[in-house]
Amino acid sequence: MAIKTVYDFSVKDRKGKDVSLKEYAGEVMLIVNTATKCGFTPQYEELEKLYEKHHAQGFTILDFPCNQFGQQAPGTDESIHEFCKLTYGTEFPRFKKIKVNGEDAEPLYKFLTSQKGFAGWDMNHHIAPILDEILSKEDPDYKSNPSIKWNFTKFLVDKKGVVVARFEPTESFENIDAQIEELLKH
Repeated sequence: MAIKTVYDFSVKDRKGKDVSLKEYAGEVMLIVNTATKCGFTPQYEELEKLYEKHHAQGFTILDFPCNQFGQQAPGTDESIHEFCKLTYGTEFPRFKKIKVNGEDAEPLYKFLTSQKGFAGWDMNHHIAPILDEILSKEDPDYKSNPSIKWNFTKFLVDKKGVVVARFEPTESFENIDAQIEELLKH
């Protein structure tokens, strides 16, 4: 049976309980791999604004801490959750820390990257040239690989569970917000 939507997956919440993504059927979702000690960590503030703005219309954010990029998500699932609540006031669901790349990557993330490959950096973002340089040294052909490149990569999922867009961490929140609003209309 071919996997068609994110609803075919279950993930573990931060306490280790299985959660079927079918629980989010009919909602627009933004699925994000995060880290608490990253140059992009202040995006939690922007994510919370999106959540507050659109949650009542059927939008949610699913937060998956990941320590694969520069070891920037240290700590336990609970300490990460407390940091996000206290520092950024986040209210959206946070799940167990996962791997997003490699053999033991979370199956949901293997699916997400199979649906939408690397979307390219917004080179106007001050961190983009730095990431491009770091990743080019590791793999000169990194842009052709669909893997997650860094923390705060986002996947936009429509109300039917279909992955419709991928946003790299350098993407403007104005663009992300506009695409969320468009999906909420349908």
